[in-house]
Amino acid sequence: MTSVGIIANPAAGKDIRRIVSQGRFVPNHEKVNILKRILAGLDAMNVERVIFMPDTGSLGMNALAGTELSLNPQFVNMPVFHEENDSSRAARAMRESGVGCIITLGGDGTNRVVAKECGDIPIMPISTGTNNVFPRMMEGTIAGIAAGAVASGKVNPDEATTRHTKLEVYLDGDLRDIALVDLAVSRERFVGARAIWDISTLHELFLTRAEPTSIGLSAIGARLKQLSPQEEYGLYIRLGEGQTIEATPVAPGLVQDVEISEWKTVEAGGPGVPVDLRPATIALDGERSFSLSQRSEVEVRLSRDGPRVIEPERVLAIS
Repeated sequence: MTSVGIIANPAAGKDIRRIVSQGRFVPNHEKVNILKRILAGLDAMNVERVIFMPDTGSLGMNALAGTELSLNPQFVNMPVFHEENDSSRAARAMRESGVGCIITLGGDGTNRVVAKECGDIPIMPISTGTNNVFPRMMEGTIAGIAAGAVASGKVNPDEATTRHTKLEVYLDGDLRDIALVDLAVSRERFVGARAIWDISTLHELFLTRAEPTSIGLSAIGARLKQLSPQEEYGLYIRLGEGQTIEATPVAPGLVQDVEISEWKTVEAGGPGVPVDLRPATIALDGERSFSLSQRSEVEVRLSRDGPRVIEPERVLAIS
C-alpha cells in the first residue's frame, strides 16, 4: 500500500523571534490550507494511505474536513504532549509502518527531530517556521505531487533525493543530539526562551550549509565561504574580535555586523572538534537545547549520514 506520513507542527513559527525581529507568523488556518493542497496532490498521485501525526491544533483533522478524497487517512496512535518529542515519536511510528516518505510542515527545529527517527525514509520539508534554511517555501499541491511520486515508486528515490550532512554533538563520548543546519555554543548559562537572536552571546558556530540567500546563523558562514548541504565538509566559526562580517541578516528584518576571530572547514567523517567553553549552552538549529556542566567532555562531528531530502524540481522533471 502506497503510504505517506505527514507531520505538521502547530507550534512552528510562533517563538520569541516574533517579538525581537520581523519574523513571519504562520497561523494554524494557513497550515490547514497548505495541508488541504498537499492532500489534493497526494490523491492525484493515487496515494492510498496518509498517516498524520495528531496535534494539539487539530491540523490534520481540520485539513480533512469537507474534502472528498479516495485515500485513506489515519492518525498515529500516540499521546500528544505539545513538545518536540511528539514529532520524533510520530516519525518513528511512520517509519515502522512503512511509509514511502514523510512530509513536514515546520521549521529547522521540527525537521531536526524528525530526522532523528525517520532513518532512510525521504522527507519533504515545507517551511512554516522562522529563519528557515532546511525546509523550503513551496506550494502544497506541488509538494503533494512530488511526495506522491516518490512514495509510489513512480520515480527512483535515489534519483529524486539528496543526502544531507548533519552535525552530531557528543557528550562524554555518547551521541547527545544532532543539528541539520547550525550548532552554536552560547555563553548563556540557561536554555531560557530557547531561540537564538542575540549574536553577542555566541562563542562558536558549526554549519552544514551557508548559501548566499540564507538567513539566521548560517548567513554568517555564507559571507565567509558558500557551502551546500551535499558538500563533504562543513564550517567552524569562532566569534570575537578580528574580521568584520558586515550587514549579516541574522533574523528577518534584523541585520547586524558580526565579528569573527577564526574560521575553518571541518571534514565530514573526520575527527570531532572539542567544545571547551564553560558555562555554556548548546543551541541546535537556532534553539538552545541543553546546558553544559563543568566536568562534561563535549565534541562536535560532521556526519555524511543525514536525512534524504526530496528535490521537487528533480522529481517533476523525471516523473
